Amino acid sequence: MVESLGVAVIGFGWMGRVHTQAYARLPHHYPRLPLRPRLVTVAEDVPGRAEEAAEQFGFADTTRDWRAVAADPRVRAVSITAPNFLHREIGVAMAEAGKHIWIEKPVGLTVADARAVADAVAKAGVQGTVGFNYRNAPAVEAARDLIASGEIGTVTHVRVRLFSDYAAHPEGALTWRYEKERGGSGVLGDLASHGTDLARHLLGDIASLTADTAVFIPERARPTGATAGHTRAAGGRLGPVENEDYVNCLLRFASGARGVLEACRVSVGEQNNYGFEVHGTKGAVFWDFRRMNELGVSRGTTYQDQPVSTVYVGPGAGEFGAFQPGAANAMGYDDLKVIEACRFLRSVAEGTPHGATLQDAVHSAAALDAMVRSARSGAWVTVDA
Repeated sequence: MVESLGVAVIGFGWMGRVHTQAYARLPHHYPRLPLRPRLVTVAEDVPGRAEEAAEQFGFADTTRDWRAVAADPRVRAVSITAPNFLHREIGVAMAEAGKHIWIEKPVGLTVADARAVADAVAKAGVQGTVGFNYRNAPAVEAARDLIASGEIGTVTHVRVRLFSDYAAHPEGALTWRYEKERGGSGVLGDLASHGTDLARHLLGDIASLTADTAVFIPERARPTGATAGHTRAAGGRLGPVENEDYVNCLLRFASGARGVLEACRVSVGEQNNYGFEVHGTKGAVFWDFRRMNELGVSRGTTYQDQPVSTVYVGPGAGEFGAFQPGAANAMGYDDLKVIEACRFLRSVAEGTPHGATLQDAVHSAAALDAMVRSARSGAWVTVDA
C-alpha cells in the first residue's frame, strides 16, 4: 500500500525546481517506496514565480508567505530551498510544526544556526535530510566502501577540490550570496561545505585545521530586480563583496590522516571541477564529478610504479541500479537529488535517518566556522562539532 505524503517547497529558485523535479521522478525510479509525494503548496515571495511553478509542476496551492506552510495540515514534509539567511528560522519553525524537513546546505549562516535546526528536529521527533548531494554519487559510495575495506591500506592523505566559475564574471550581480548578513560565508558555505562533508564522509571526523581565504572580485553591481541563479548586472551601482571567493585549508583528521581542501567560485576555465584523491599505504582512489560514474583505483602490492585502473561503477554501487541497468551508463547531477529525495522519504516512512542528516550539517558548519577563525588568526584551530 503506497501512502500519499503532502509536501511543500519553500523557495523556488533553481534548487526549488530541482527538489520538485526529484519528487516527481521518485515513482519512476523507486516504485516500491511506501510514500508517494503529493505537491501541496509552493512558497515564494518573488511575484509570479510560485504561480509559474504551480502551473508547470502541479502544486495545488501557492503562497507568498512561508509561514502559511507551517500552519497547513495537509503538509507533512517540506523542502527548504530559500536563501541561507532564512534556513534557521524556517527550519526551526517547520520542525516545531511537526513537519519533516529536507533542507539545503549549509543550513544557515553559522554553526549555531545548524545546531538550532538540528535541535529542533530532534526535539520534535521529525526527520531531517540535508542537501549534501555529492556523497550520493554511486562512485563516491563505492570509494567509501573501498577505503573502509582496507584495500588501499591505511589512509595517509586526501585532497578535496571544488573549483567553479559561476562567480568569475566581473558583471555578476551583487545578490544576497555576496552579503554577510544574508549569505554568511561565500565559497565556504556554497562549495567548501560540500568539501568538508565529503572529506568527513570518506575519512571520518576532522579534528583541526588551518585556512586562508581571499576575495578576488571586491565589488559587484547591485541588481535592479528579482534574481535567480547567477544573474548579470552590468551598469548597476557598485557595492562591496563581503565574503570570500576562495579558501585553501590544511586538515588533520581524528584518524591521523592529513588533508588539503581548496575551493573557489571565481576560477576562470573551471566548470564544476569537483573531486577528491585519497591516498593510502597500499593504494589510492580518485573521483572527478565531471566523470561522475568513474573511479580511478590503484591497488596491489607493488607500491612504486603501481598502475591506476579506471573502474566504471554499475548496479552494485550505491543507488546506480535504480537509474541504469549496466556499468558505464551515465548518471547526472539531478539523479543525485532523486537519490536524496528517496532517502528523505525512506527516513520519514521508517522513522530512521537515511542519507545526510542535520548532525552531518553541524559537523560541516563547525569545520567552516573553524576555517573562518583560522583565516582570521592565522593559526591551527580545533573543530568543535
